[in-house]
Amino acid sequence: MSSSSGGFDVAIIGSGPGGYVAAARAGQLGLKTAIIEKDKNLGGTCLLRGCIPTKALLHTADLYEEIQHSADIGIVTTGVSLDWIQAQRRKGRVVLKLSKGVEFLMKKNRVQTFKGTAHIEGKGKITVTAADGSTQEVTAKAIVIATGSVPRSLPGLEVDRKQIITSDEVLELSEIPKSMVVLGAGAVGIEFASMYKRFGTDVTVIELLPRVLPIEDQEISAELSKSLKKQGIKVFTGANFTSAKKNENGLSVTARVGDADREFSAEKLLVAVGRRAYTDGLGLENTKAEIERGYIKVDAHMRTADSDVYAIGDVVPTPQLAHVAFAEGVLAVETIAGKNPRPINYDRVPNCTYCRPEVASVGLTEAKARERGYDVKVGHFPTPVIGKAQILGASEGMIKIVADAKYDEVLGVHIIGPLATELIAEACAALQLESTVEEIVQTIHAHPTVAEAFKEAAEDVHDMAIHY
Repeated sequence: MSSSSGGFDVAIIGSGPGGYVAAARAGQLGLKTAIIEKDKNLGGTCLLRGCIPTKALLHTADLYEEIQHSADIGIVTTGVSLDWIQAQRRKGRVVLKLSKGVEFLMKKNRVQTFKGTAHIEGKGKITVTAADGSTQEVTAKAIVIATGSVPRSLPGLEVDRKQIITSDEVLELSEIPKSMVVLGAGAVGIEFASMYKRFGTDVTVIELLPRVLPIEDQEISAELSKSLKKQGIKVFTGANFTSAKKNENGLSVTARVGDADREFSAEKLLVAVGRRAYTDGLGLENTKAEIERGYIKVDAHMRTADSDVYAIGDVVPTPQLAHVAFAEGVLAVETIAGKNPRPINYDRVPNCTYCRPEVASVGLTEAKARERGYDVKVGHFPTPVIGKAQILGASEGMIKIVADAKYDEVLGVHIIGPLATELIAEACAALQLESTVEEIVQTIHAHPTVAEAFKEAAEDVHDMAIHY
């Protein structure tokens, strides 16, 4: 059975971070808005199978680790154990509550929701096919593609979703594996390595590039690598995966490390080598939108080569981060509404990795700043020196500030240690306001806080740190 729903100003395909924020903002702007989602719940990969459930389980790992060492701060516990089923249930409750929150936002902003798979038929026309096979036609003046991404694999490596798994399956394991090889040392791989190690899994990480978290500043990567090894996570960088074979004990994973082949045994192989844009069956061939290296090409306002079609989030070649999709969604619909918004400065996008210790950064690395021709000055401060860090039991971490020596402008901030993913907000504000190092030095920071280390790192740029 087919029906028709027309007259929308904008139709958004996908209800992930970019899609639902775009829809909410479009509603605020008075645009008649439709959102189309093939999943039974709203929220997309980040909420349902990514950021949120992962961080929920990482919080469990953080608390479990702290409780195991609580005697150090005067709290004696006995018989501490991990209830994996309960941890999974709590994760599910968090996800469901937030998904219901997205539904509420759609209703609040008068966004009409269509459940089903979208196919673009031509200019402003979309067919939505529901799970029962029924179809509806949605027509709109503008279309925003926000269909997200799916995990990548490697040529010749078959993901069976049982022993060889991706970030989707690793969140739903019925029991904690005794051993795991993690293929890829980006944020996703490192977060799961950190999580499962603290749950008791023997973890090995294999990374093709020379260091873990390769997009981060080199000094931060080096600090994290030392910490991971201290925790008992085996890390092999510059390692080229060659094969994975099943046997009666699980898996035999082989990688070329240096000049020799190394074999690793594990119950599970987690493939965390990145994600690809998901545009399968979308009907892009019925638009003028262009694909380059698997991603939809867009201009500075998220517009494709088809002036009425926009694309945001993981389907475009920008950082695959929920907060980037948020910003791109707002940018796209404000452009559609004729608001002439300012394009996004991707140099000011923060990166956060929620392992232990946490890692966060914004702006240019030292190497990138030098590559762009800046005369660079750098300041460092070891976080454990700070009183609040000692109170929290932090024994490792640092803040690094990269600045332009000529104009004293802050170019980048790089953090490893306690509360890094929260502290980075101050650095984001500093870059957005084009702050100088001197202005940070002159900003009084509350004591005792971990944030004091940010001020001290700024002072170190001018060789005037007080507490180190």
